[in-house]
Amino acid sequence: MPADLPVLDSSPLSSPAELAGLIAYQPGAVVSRALVQRPTGTVTLFAFDAGQGLSEHTAPYDAIVFVLDGQADVTVAGTLHRVRRGEALRMPGGRPHALHAPEPFKMLLVMVRS
Repeated sequence: MPADLPVLDSSPLSSPAELAGLIAYQPGAVVSRALVQRPTGTVTLFAFDAGQGLSEHTAPYDAIVFVLDGQADVTVAGTLHRVRRGEALRMPGGRPHALHAPEPFKMLLVMVRS
C-alpha cells in the first residue's frame, strides 16, 4: 500500500479523505478496498479497469452505488442504467444486478443489511 494513503480499519474514516484517491486502477482487474465491515452493512471502494465488471447476481440486501470516477453500466432487474461520476443508483435487495465498465471507473458501494 502506498505510504501516502491513510490507514483504514473497520471504523469510519477518522480524517477527511478524497475517496477516489484511496484506491488505484490496476490493468485488467477489479480492485476492492473495504472501509467499513459491520454485521449491519459494509462500505467498500471499487476500481474497475475498462471492460471489467461483475456478472449478474442477487444480494438479499439493498445496496447503493456511488460513482466516484468515470461511468458504469449497471443493470438492475433487466433495466440498463448508465451511472456517471457524481451519480448514485440503488440496487434493491432480491433483484438481480450486474456492473460493467465501458471505461475505467471507481465506485463506493454501501450495502445495508438491516
